[in-house]
Formats: sequence, structure tokens, C-alpha cells
Amino acid sequence: MPHLAEEPNAHGTADTRPAQRGALAALAAAQFVVVLSTSVVNVALPRIRDGVALSDTGMSWVVNAYGLAFGALLLLGGRAADLAGARRALAAGLGLFAAASVAAGLAGTPWLLIGARVAQGVGAAAAAPAALALVIRLFPPGGARARALGVWGAVSGAGGAAGVLLGGVLTEAFGWPWIFHACGLGAALALAAALRLVPADPVRPRTGVGRSRVDLLGGLSVTAAVAALVYGLTAVRSSGPADPHVLGPLAAAGVLLLLFLRAERRHPAPLLPPGLLRQGLVAPANLLMALLGAVWVGLFYYLPLLQQQVLGAGPLTAGLAQVPLAAANMLGSALAPRLAGPLGPYRTLAAGLLAQAAGLLWLALLTTPGTSLTGLTGPTTLIGLGLGIAFVQLTGAAVSGVRPADAGVSGGLVNTTRQLGGAIGLALLGSLATTVTTLTTTATGGPAADAAALADGYRAAFLLAAATAAASAALTPLLSRRATGRPTSAPTPDAPTTRGAHR
Repeated sequence: MPHLAEEPNAHGTADTRPAQRGALAALAAAQFVVVLSTSVVNVALPRIRDGVALSDTGMSWVVNAYGLAFGALLLLGGRAADLAGARRALAAGLGLFAAASVAAGLAGTPWLLIGARVAQGVGAAAAAPAALALVIRLFPPGGARARALGVWGAVSGAGGAAGVLLGGVLTEAFGWPWIFHACGLGAALALAAALRLVPADPVRPRTGVGRSRVDLLGGLSVTAAVAALVYGLTAVRSSGPADPHVLGPLAAAGVLLLLFLRAERRHPAPLLPPGLLRQGLVAPANLLMALLGAVWVGLFYYLPLLQQQVLGAGPLTAGLAQVPLAAANMLGSALAPRLAGPLGPYRTLAAGLLAQAAGLLWLALLTTPGTSLTGLTGPTTLIGLGLGIAFVQLTGAAVSGVRPADAGVSGGLVNTTRQLGGAIGLALLGSLATTVTTLTTTATGGPAADAAALADGYRAAFLLAAATAAASAALTPLLSRRATGRPTSAPTPDAPTTRGAHR
């Protein structure tokens, strides 16, 4: 097992950088695979629908089942990383993720596929916060952590866009099951690299921490609450807002949320440690991350559908069309720490969010059956730049000023808010898109799958996403005010995200 202190430098002290870089590469690979699995299915959805006889609602649940389990269990995964050790949690999560990915590729019915996607989400919920906690542990605040989070943001953004590309290539060449088999192989390789390159968890004194310390009631209740909430919002598109299939799950979500809050007050080691939301910039950064997640997931869901169902592209062509977005996303992630120096972290964040809003508005104006795929390059590049900048800044802010003992759960929380924001956002965007498409179809008397009607629905979704990004930009002063009001002894919000100056 490697240790961070390996090579002497010119001053005769240990140079930890090579070992740190190796560990960061392994952790970034784990994050890449987790994010990849969120978007790799998007371009293959039409083929998956035909392969396992999915309905339109079931097709969205192939995406939501993963995001829902992932997002709802991230707090439990983050706390498990704090209590059991981040490296152990990472290894267990990647192992489960790999096995579930293989099962998804072998699934022949909708319920088996969706169940395997849930299991993938459970594994990802253990791996993702543990990986981020290890990054925080290995890189102290300052320039080193800023650069590490820049890498983290780049691979996260690249994983989202590359998932669409890889999904197109694999679906066209080998069939849709291979998108899941590839994720399983990637998780297995990331697991092997982590076991070889990431330092072992520090030895802790025996304190009797065991199963009783894990807040299972809180974890189960918040998971069920979010599942009920997203199910109710998703059902709006087929049942209407006043239907019992909508109102019942929404009411259940409220009851389960109250149960979660009660469990948190009574448990000796709650999922959300007392005062976590008052540490650093945790509360406002997570609010903005939820909004960013809604835009992120909505974009990677509807863009491939636009390219295939409206513009007539095949899976491979639609995947290749994501390359400019992926490249721009990686560039934005790399630029974020550099821009935050001269502009300041909050102006940089606002600029990234406004770039997303402008790109989404531009994309909405081009959402017509006559548009060429190359015509989408401009708006998707602008969106990718803004997404990369905003993600890095918000991730840094969400973990700045947090106690080391809460590093895992703070990493779990920021991933939770992004995933849950994405799941809720996709449900709302889907309801809007379906409603607008139905209205257009009724007004014109055309077929349900008419490209013009679908384009109207996707345009409405992109416009709502643009408004969400613009509203997020308007809320960035919350970060500045929270930083200004903190005690002077607290760490500055810029330390993790810039070289000298958050999300």
C-alpha cells in the first residue's frame, strides 16, 4: 500500500506530489464512471425502449431510477465514509456498481433493468462521496486543492458528455447492453487503481462505532421521501396535477420527510450532523447546486432526444455531436480556478451560470426540425463552458470551511443536491415537454410522434432550463453575503477553488 510521502525533493523533505497525482487519477476515474453512467443511457433510450418494451414513462425511469437511488442515498454513503473509512466505502461502492452494471446489460424486462439501475445508484452513492472526501483529505486548502477540484470538475463534466458519445458508439456497434457492460468494466478498473494508489484509511481508536451508529431510519426515510416526490412529479405528465397518482405520492413524501427530520433529531450520529448547514458556504452552495443539477440532467436527457427524434440523427452521429460540448466542459473546468483570481469566485460563478442560460436560450431558438446538427455546436459549446465553470466553483464552495470529520457527509450532500435537483428537474421538465407536445399535437391533428410537436416540447424544456440557470446567477450574492457574515477565523471560500482569491 503506497504512502503519500515517497520522494525526497531538493530540500531533503518528502515530495508527495507523484503519489498525490496517482491517487487523484484513481479517484477521478471513479468519479468519471459514476457520472458516465448518468448519461450513457440517454442516447440509447430509443433502442432500450424497443429492446425491453418500455413505455415513455418507463424510459424516463431508466434515467431517474439511477439518479434517484444515487441522490437519495448519498447522505448515508457520505456518513458511512466518515464512520467506516472513505477508502473502504469507495471500494465497496465500486464493487457493487460493477456487478449491477453487468446485471443491467443482461436484463430482459423493464423491472429487471430498472432494478439493476437502482443497484447501480446504490453503489455510486457509496463511491462518489467517499472519493470526494479522499480528495479533500489528500489536498489541503489552497492552490493544490484548487487544481485537484479543477480536475474533479473536468472529469465530472467530461463524464456527462462522454457518456452520450460512448453510448452512441457502443449502441451502434454492439447493441445497447454494452453501454452497461462498459460501465461495469470501467468501475472494475477504477477499483483496482484505487486499491493500488489511494492510501489506506488512517487507523482510528476503537470507539464502539458499529451498525447502531449508522442512521438507517434516516437514510431509509429520506430515500423513500425523495422517491415518492419524484414519482409524483413524474406522474403529472400522464395523469394531471389533481390525480390521486400524483397527490398520494406527494403527500407521502411530506410525511416521510417529517419522519426523516424526527429521526435526525433523535439519532446520536445523524446523516446531517448538527450545524453542518451553518459551516462555511454549505447551505447556499447546495441550493445553487440543486438548480445546476436540474439544468445538467435536463440538458443531457433532452439534447440526444432532440438530435435523434427531431433532427433525424442516429445514435452514433448524436454521440459524436456531443464532442464540442464535452471539450468545452473540460475547458471551463480548467479555466474556473484561473478566472476566479482576477474576477473573484462569485463573479466567476455568475458568469458561468449566465453562459449556460444564454446557451440554453440559443439552443431553444434552434429547436426546429430543419436545424442541422452542426448548427447546435455554438450553443452547446457555450453551455459546456458555463457548466464546467459553475460546477467547479460550486463544488469548492460546498466543501470549504467544513470540519475534517464531516468531509464525507459534506461531499455526499453536494452530490445529493445535484442528483436530487436533477431528478426533480427532469420530472418537471418532462411534464412541461409532454404537455406542450400534447397541446401541439391536439391543435394540429398530427401523429403523436410528429417531429414538429416534439420540437415544441423540447423547446419549452430548454427555455425553462435557461430560466433556471439565469435565476441561479441572480442568487450568487447569497454566497458572498454568507462569506461576509462568517467569523474571521473561518476558512475563506476561495481557498479550495482559486489560487489566490466556490461554486
